[in-house]
Amino acid sequence: MIRLARVGARKQPYYRIVVIEKDRARNGRSIEVVGTYNPRTSPATVELKHERVAYWRGVGAQLSPTVEKLVGKLPAPAPAPAAGETAATAAA
Repeated sequence: MIRLARVGARKQPYYRIVVIEKDRARNGRSIEVVGTYNPRTSPATVELKHERVAYWRGVGAQLSPTVEKLVGKLPAPAPAPAAGETAATAAA
């Protein structure tokens, strides 16, 4: 499962987006950290490793409802053109 793990001081929440077994504790040992979420900034800051999230979803990991909303608000960036290609040839 891909879900949030709370870190940070009391009344100063900061979250890691982690891949973890579904029945483990919220802040238990995770398999991999795939991003961060800071709700205290204006607007809230989300950093995500889209390729790792796509990999884990392909393997069968489910997103928690909160992480699903965060991923929906932050779409994956378009792939960059390969070396030697221009933007026009990459789009064609």
